[in-house]
Amino acid sequence: MIKSKNKIVPDARKVASDILGAVLDRKIPLDTVLSHSHALKNLSSRERAFARLLVMTVLRRRGQIDAALDEKLARKLSKHKNQIRNTLRLGVAQLSFLETPAHAAVNGSVKLISENGNKGFTGLVNAVLRTIDREGAKALSDTTEAKKKNLPEWLLESWQKAYGDEITISILEAHLKEPPIDLTLSSGSSPEEWANMLEAKVLPGGSLRKNSAGKITELEGFNEGKWWVQDVAASLPARLFGNLTNRNIIDLCAAPGGKTAQLASAGANVIAIDISSERLRLVQQNMNRLGLSIKTVCADARKYKPPKPVDAVLLDAPCSATGTIRRHPDIPWLKKKEDLIKTSLLQKELLNSGISMLVSGGILVYAVCSLQPEEGKELIESFIQEKSNIVRSSININELPDLEKLSEKIISPCGDIRTLPCHFYKNGGMDGFYIARLQKL
Repeated sequence: MIKSKNKIVPDARKVASDILGAVLDRKIPLDTVLSHSHALKNLSSRERAFARLLVMTVLRRRGQIDAALDEKLARKLSKHKNQIRNTLRLGVAQLSFLETPAHAAVNGSVKLISENGNKGFTGLVNAVLRTIDREGAKALSDTTEAKKKNLPEWLLESWQKAYGDEITISILEAHLKEPPIDLTLSSGSSPEEWANMLEAKVLPGGSLRKNSAGKITELEGFNEGKWWVQDVAASLPARLFGNLTNRNIIDLCAAPGGKTAQLASAGANVIAIDISSERLRLVQQNMNRLGLSIKTVCADARKYKPPKPVDAVLLDAPCSATGTIRRHPDIPWLKKKEDLIKTSLLQKELLNSGISMLVSGGILVYAVCSLQPEEGKELIESFIQEKSNIVRSSININELPDLEKLSEKIISPCGDIRTLPCHFYKNGGMDGFYIARLQKL
C-alpha cells in the first residue's frame, strides 16, 4: 500500500488482484470493473498502465499460468482461496511474460498476500514463485498445446470444428498480442493527412491504425469530431449499402455508435435504436462531438415499428463477442456454451423485426462480432430457408476491392464476409466479424 497525504492508495498489484477477483470470481465484465474502479483511477498513469497490463496478461495466458501453478502446488487451492490463486497468477505473469525483476515480482506478491490477510500463505507463495523463477522457461510451457489451454474446452472445440486446427492456432496467437487502435475518419477527411498528424498508418479502406494511442481524448482531432475509434473489421458492415445519400436507414442495437456515425457521415437519414437509455445517451454524445445529426429512439428493437418502411436496416446484433477476445480477454472466462442458445434466439427475433421494417427491395445488413457459427452462417442459412420473402444479396469483392489487401479469404463462397483475428496478422490483425447482406423481396 502507498500512503498519499491523508489516504492510503493501493499499489498496482493490489488493484490488479482486486480486478481479477471481480472478473474471474464474481463474473463481472472487465470493462465494467475498469470503468468503476476508483482505486485504479487513483493510481499514477504509470501504475495504472502496469495494473492493466498485469490483468490483461493473466486473462490472456490464464490456461498456461494455471497449468504451471497446478504442477507446483502439492494440493489444489480451495475455491475460497481464489485470492491466493490470483496473487500467484499475477506473480507468474510478471516472471514469465513481463520480464519483471524476480525480487520485485516475488516480494510484491508475498507482500500482497500478507496485506490481504493471508499471512499463513506467504511461505507457499514465496516458494512457488521462486521455483518458477529458478526453472525459467521450463516452468511454463509455451508450446502450441499449452496455448490451447488459454481457451475453455468448449470454445476451443467449436473453433477447431468451424475453422480447423491450423486457423484456430493462428487465432490463439493473435489473442496474445495487445491490439492496435483503429480510427474511422469523418466524411471528406484525408487519410494521408490525418495519418501524418496522428503518426498512424493508413489501412485498406481508409481507416487509420495506431499501435499506441495513449489517452484517446487528448489526440488531435478528437474534440473537433474528425474521427472515432472503430476496429477496421467493425467498419465493414456500414459500407455494404452503396450510396446512402438521403436514404432512410435504421440502425438497430446502435450503441456505442461507430456504425451509426458511418451511416450519418455518408449522408443517410439515420434512426438509431437501442434498448438502453444510458447507452443511447452516449451515442448521442458521440454524434454531437462528430457534428452528425441523427434521430435516437429508446426501444426494444424486437417491438419497434417505424412510422413507415425504410430503405435499409443495419443490425449489429448482441452476441457472444468471441471475435473481440484480443481486446476483451475476459470473454472466454465469462461466456458459456449455453449462452449461444439464448443469443441465437434473440438474433433471429431481431432479424424478423428488422426485415419487417424494410420496403420491398430493401436491404438488411446483419453483423456479429462473433466467431461462433451458431450466431453467423448457421443462423443466416436457417433464417433464409424459413423466409420465402428473403434472399441473400451476395457481397462481391468488386464492391470493396480493398478487402483483398486485408485478407484474400475474407469473402466466403456464398457471398458473406468472415473476418478472423488472425487476418492481416503481420499488420496487427482485426476483430472477428460475420457479415451477411439480405434483401426483402
